[in-house]
This record gives sequence, C-alpha cells and structure tokens, in this order.
Amino acid sequence: MRERVRERITFSGCVQGVGFRYKISRLAEAYGVTGWVRNECDGTVSAELQGTVPEIDEIIRRINEDRYIYLDDVQRTRIETVSDERNFSVQY
Repeated sequence: MRERVRERITFSGCVQGVGFRYKISRLAEAYGVTGWVRNECDGTVSAELQGTVPEIDEIIRRINEDRYIYLDDVQRTRIETVSDERNFSVQY
C-alpha cells in the first residue's frame, strides 16, 4: 500500500464561479481522497488533500483539463496527515 500524504494546495487563476469546488469534491470522492476545499477572499481556492501522491497528482491533472477552469498557479505544501479523517468536504 502506498503512503498517504496530506498537501495544502492553493489554486489561482479562473477558479471561482466555475464549479471548481464541486469538481474537486467529486474527484476526491472518486479517488478516495479526504480533506476539504474552500474559496478565499483573494480569488484563490484553498484545499487540503490527503491521499497518495499519484491520487493527488491525478486530481490536479483532471482539474486542469476542465474547459471552464484555468489554473495560473498551483502551490503545494506537504503537511501532517489527519489520522481520523474519513471524507471530503466543501467549506463555505
């Protein structure tokens, strides 16, 4: 079994008002990734994704393929995992 990691990710570009949080939530559920996603006041979207590195990479790749979402920048930082987290949530 591959090691699970947790990454804090900031997405910038055309990421609000285009279904970004819904898309990432559906992808996280499909890949068994836990964590959360939320819009920020500065126009970025923040997320914490916990899964294997290939799962997280694939989610970001699939988001970048969406025709309504445009990513200018993706900043990824590895952080401590949350051992009792079981699902993914959209924060408002």
